[in-house]
Amino acid sequence: MPPASTPNTPVRIRPYAGADLDELIALFRNSVRKVARRDYTDEQLRAWAPDEIDRDAWALRLAAASTWVAALSDRAAGFISLEPEGHLDLLYADPDFRGRGIASALLHRLETSARATGLSRLSTDASITARPFFERRGFRLIEARSVVRNGVALATHRMERTLV
Repeated sequence: MPPASTPNTPVRIRPYAGADLDELIALFRNSVRKVARRDYTDEQLRAWAPDEIDRDAWALRLAAASTWVAALSDRAAGFISLEPEGHLDLLYADPDFRGRGIASALLHRLETSARATGLSRLSTDASITARPFFERRGFRLIEARSVVRNGVALATHRMERTLV
């Protein structure tokens, strides 16, 4: 589906609402399967973003964190979540909006909130695909790791950034 906005439509960052759940799950699956395709196999992509996703677990995960949604017109263009101890858990942008600064706007919102709550450090487990994005924004590699999703190993990178 083509974007429902023009290149000049401003991105609006708002708090997550329970009604966003299904749209964010679909955005997550679409983003993983399209954007990470160059770095992961089909088997890995399906393990990471399967056809069947536990809605209840996702609802709890998003509600337990500080989660924001980037909206363009009436459509979610991305989302991000911050756990209380400073772990950036999820950051996904709709591939239809690539190059529009969605992920950067979401990260800026998260960093502003983290500073306001007194956090001095952020951490994340970045995919191979996301690592360059985080490096350009001051995150440094702590260690390369492997996580298992649905029985399949995926390479990730533990990264951190000090907030100033």
